[in-house]
Amino acid sequence: MKINGGIRYFERGIDLSIRAMQVQTELMSIANENIIGFDKIGYQRQEAVVSSFSEFIGVNGISKTTDTKIGRIAMSDNPLDFAIATEGYFQTEGDDGIKLTRDGRFKLDKYGNLLTLDDRRVLSNAGMPIVLPTIPEKVEDVKVDESGLVKVLDKNTGELLLAGHIGVVDANGMIVMEPQIKQGYNEYSNVALQNEFMTMMPIIRNFDANRQLFMIQNQNLQKVISQLGSAS
Repeated sequence: MKINGGIRYFERGIDLSIRAMQVQTELMSIANENIIGFDKIGYQRQEAVVSSFSEFIGVNGISKTTDTKIGRIAMSDNPLDFAIATEGYFQTEGDDGIKLTRDGRFKLDKYGNLLTLDDRRVLSNAGMPIVLPTIPEKVEDVKVDESGLVKVLDKNTGELLLAGHIGVVDANGMIVMEPQIKQGYNEYSNVALQNEFMTMMPIIRNFDANRQLFMIQNQNLQKVISQLGSAS
């Protein structure tokens, strides 16, 4: 007795070309997203992860991962701007829960709450909103050291009053013990434009090649249909 087995997979070339173009379009979209985010404060580069099965399952075989390298840190003229000089994220809280961000552009409301630009509360390493014990006359009276310790100058006594620690956590929510916070600085994206353009070039060439194959196969299919029609 002889047993023969195996798997045979047949698919039209025109379908393969379409699916390949969809995959390459998604890859170009990720690269474009990085290029757009180049000058955004706190933006982290997104990197495409392409499954070996993407040839068969198309865009469902593509996922994204975040590049956590430190971005470009530049001085700011606002004492309430902060940059994290290591990996980690500020914790912020809003009506939709807690979110993480590397955008350290903060502000104070009239009650002394430390807020993000979109009015989310900045949390301490204890998970509580940071509220200054006294309202400063000017933002320069707020002092934050590299560990995230927040103090504010009391205009009546001339003493620095403790307001808490700015909470910096990793992607898993664990506290970063040495966050290396820099007051008066902004962190721009970690995107290198030349790398993004170099990444896009082979993707564009592959897209054009698959587009040409699609056009050739489509023309051949139309010719066959036309000949069958005339023969009948």
